[in-house]
Amino acid sequence: MTTSLPGSTTVEVVPNFPSPLKEFWQSFSANKGALVALLIFVFLLLCALFAGWIAPHDPVEQYRDHMLTPPSWMEGGLSQFVLGTDELGRDILSRLIYGARVSLLIGFMSVLLSMIPGIVLGLLAAFYPNRLGSAIMRLTDIMLALPSLLLAICIITILGPGLINTMLAIAIGTLPSYVRLTRAAALAEINKEYVTASRVAGAGTLRLMFLTVLPNCMAPLIVNATLGFSSAILEAAALGFLGLGVQPPTPEWGTMLSSARDYIERAPWVVTMPGLTVLVSVLSINLMGDGLRDALDPKLKRAA
Repeated sequence: MTTSLPGSTTVEVVPNFPSPLKEFWQSFSANKGALVALLIFVFLLLCALFAGWIAPHDPVEQYRDHMLTPPSWMEGGLSQFVLGTDELGRDILSRLIYGARVSLLIGFMSVLLSMIPGIVLGLLAAFYPNRLGSAIMRLTDIMLALPSLLLAICIITILGPGLINTMLAIAIGTLPSYVRLTRAAALAEINKEYVTASRVAGAGTLRLMFLTVLPNCMAPLIVNATLGFSSAILEAAALGFLGLGVQPPTPEWGTMLSSARDYIERAPWVVTMPGLTVLVSVLSINLMGDGLRDALDPKLKRAA
């Protein structure tokens, strides 16, 4: 664009467009709830990464003289145990911090193990609708007929409880959502002009799938992965509560709830602390997912 100034001087004005990253951050930060949720999630992530330095005690060490000690602000509490101790005399704060490491690891690995094969199967179903698409989608429909938690329980029953099997069970249960979402997003892109131009230019099927179409399908997948992350933490806690997930003495929020349910009236803090931790974690991740959805989807971006 050019502008004429007095004295027949012509000045070329270059439009100043914000970078995609800056534009994304402006849209995301406009959602104050998502911004606070991001800070909470970063705090949980730092606690998980540096648990060995942050936790005041060993999470499995038992202080037999201080069993069921209340939090420090309650009558009978000790400053040595800020959130109190459990039925075996273990420091609840230390177990929550180390439990964040386990729960976040389960959530991250479950999303990764379901997202990667889900994207591949969804792209195959979109590019080969007659040969592979029907078979993949019918298998997906069968898996969706069962609730993901019930399917995870069935898989855990077959494989046995444990950390690795918990990740696999949750990943298999959430796999269909990534398949269907990837297929729908790819079908919306596959007939557009840029895909046709790449095909005419000689691009192979794999190049079209992973380098041409997939990058334009990532926005809804990222949002779905964020929300799936919170669902995986909830399912891991549910499996741990049922005794089918991570096994004691490994600190995990669901396992802590399971072992403390017999003391809910006598020592309510033993149940309240891990319950609140799960609540805050899942709520923050869900709010962060809403912010990502608003920032990544042009139709949902908030008006400036």
